Amino acid sequence: MTQPIRVLALCGSLRQKSFNKMALAVAKSVAPAGMTIDVAEIGDLPLYNDDVYTAGCPAPAQRLRDQCAAADAFLFVTPEYNFSIPGVLKNAIDWASRPPNVPMFGKPCAIMGASMGPLGTGRAQYHLRQICVFLDLKPVNKPEVFIAAAHTKFDEQGNFKDEVGKGLIKDLMANLHAWTVKLKG
Repeated sequence: MTQPIRVLALCGSLRQKSFNKMALAVAKSVAPAGMTIDVAEIGDLPLYNDDVYTAGCPAPAQRLRDQCAAADAFLFVTPEYNFSIPGVLKNAIDWASRPPNVPMFGKPCAIMGASMGPLGTGRAQYHLRQICVFLDLKPVNKPEVFIAAAHTKFDEQGNFKDEVGKGLIKDLMANLHAWTVKLKG
């Protein structure tokens, strides 16, 4: 029997009724047996400032760093702002990527996102993949989960109405599980 896979999810939207938070809930509901998903709180992080970090890591940033260190893998769920990732998500990555002992370095991850636009966060996800290169994160390549026209895919209660999309999210989570097991090897 393999040990459970601990995934830390970072959602790039702070909005209460965020489509990305709803998509993250779907991911949690279809995660395979043996996988737990915890959600990082990133809304209370101060803006990254190396002077502040070197003087003493603020408690919210240290909490995130500790969560990242304990995680086996990451799930990034991102909206797309101005053709890229939201500042709040980039800020969280900046706090979690500082030496020494970079707690994100070299771990597997999966990326997905939802937007009301027709590309479903494709540009943001590709920018996030560029960030993954620097951190030597190991992204799951397929399936890519771009939830376009998200305002038509969730009902008023936040239920995901797109069965094909739900299947893609389920496959993404299964692939993240398998990829993490393989890399932990």
